[in-house]
Amino acid sequence: MPERIPREFFARPTLTVARELLGAHLVHREPDGVRVGGIIVETEAYVGEEDQGCHARAGRTSRTAVMYGPPGHAYVYFTYGMHWLFNVVTEREGFPAAVLVRALMPTEGLERIAARRAGRPRREWTNGPAKLCQALDIDGRYHGADLCAPDAALFLEFGEAFPDESVTIGARVGLNTVPEPWKSIPWRFIARP
Repeated sequence: MPERIPREFFARPTLTVARELLGAHLVHREPDGVRVGGIIVETEAYVGEEDQGCHARAGRTSRTAVMYGPPGHAYVYFTYGMHWLFNVVTEREGFPAAVLVRALMPTEGLERIAARRAGRPRREWTNGPAKLCQALDIDGRYHGADLCAPDAALFLEFGEAFPDESVTIGARVGLNTVPEPWKSIPWRFIARP
């Protein structure tokens, strides 16, 4: 049985967590008990109110309050009026930081993923943050959810780590209006299996 990732893992510097989540498994245990998920292959770090790419740049709001809470909770938000994105809160309580899970390789519940991503080739099922949320049925119901709770329906498990030579580090995606250095800061981690 795979080991669930404990809260202590997330209570560390966000960049460390973002890098070490590559190879971990994101799993949604659906109400009927079926596991749907995959291996994380792309993440981005968002760190503190100073980070102009981070939602916390505006301070604590009803939207960002979860980011200021304990590590190991889900920060799930709606964007562009159509997409959900999944993040996991990191660092110490009171300091707003999170890791956006941008892509994964599907490994479980493939029939359900295929149905939710109907008409898309398998390589496009979960190769983006909105796509993986659709594929795993992650939405606002999970905003604030404790990913480390024993009975959590949405959680992370340890997997096989990717070696440094198979990981590319670069700028985060979609921060077109964010000023430098935040626009280009290399806080995106991509595994090449």
